[in-house]
Amino acid sequence: MDEIKHIKAGISPCPNDSYIFAAWIMGLVNDVPGFKTRFEWADVQALNEMCTAGSKDIIKVSAAMAVLLTEKYTILESGGAFGITDGPKLLVRSDYKKRPRTIAVPGMDTSAYALLHASMHGDFEPRPMLFNKIPAALRQGQVDGGVLIHESALVYKQYALELYLDLGKWWFDFSRGQPIPLGCILALKDSLGGHEERISATIRQSIDYARNKPQNIWPFVRSLAQETSPDVLRRHINAYVNEFSYVMGDPGQKALDILAGFVC
Repeated sequence: MDEIKHIKAGISPCPNDSYIFAAWIMGLVNDVPGFKTRFEWADVQALNEMCTAGSKDIIKVSAAMAVLLTEKYTILESGGAFGITDGPKLLVRSDYKKRPRTIAVPGMDTSAYALLHASMHGDFEPRPMLFNKIPAALRQGQVDGGVLIHESALVYKQYALELYLDLGKWWFDFSRGQPIPLGCILALKDSLGGHEERISATIRQSIDYARNKPQNIWPFVRSLAQETSPDVLRRHINAYVNEFSYVMGDPGQKALDILAGFVC
């Protein structure tokens, strides 16, 4: 009997990740054949920093980080986050009428930062902080602007903030209609080389389960979310779990190639 090998996986607790991986994590679909996977959760910037050490065999990272690591990792076809109409948003306070100079960002390695830097030609001072701390920092005047991601980008009006720049729309115009590359799932070549398609197939099975039996994974998704409103969670999942999460295909790869052009 072949020895079972162990996979260390790291993903973020954001709703699109927890929705995609819930059935796999909960044992509702079979693990990757020949492997036993253990999952850990971390903020996306922490995952970006973690991947450089190679401490995880499978890891969710920002797309802007993924394109820098292709010698060490394989970008999996399935499980990623690509926006179609929704993406990060640069917000300011309603009484702020100037171009923002100090801008809170959810990490210097994130796709949100890469899009902000490209769209504003680097003409700002970034202030990295945890994504869920940004709305309060902005309202309290600690920064001039803030880039919101995840659920908060979808409900920014409830924070009494105003949209300064929709980075998803900027990308759509810049890329001539390509999906917005936000996050990717990486597989470490040293430990999982040759198994990438089996891992992607397991991710697709997990997505299929979530779509067919959402009531079984919903409590898990909600337990990890920052915003617990069912409507907000569904909007988040609908925005970032789509055809490109199932198989990114040529459009997803083209989007990553364009992104690589200004981060590599």
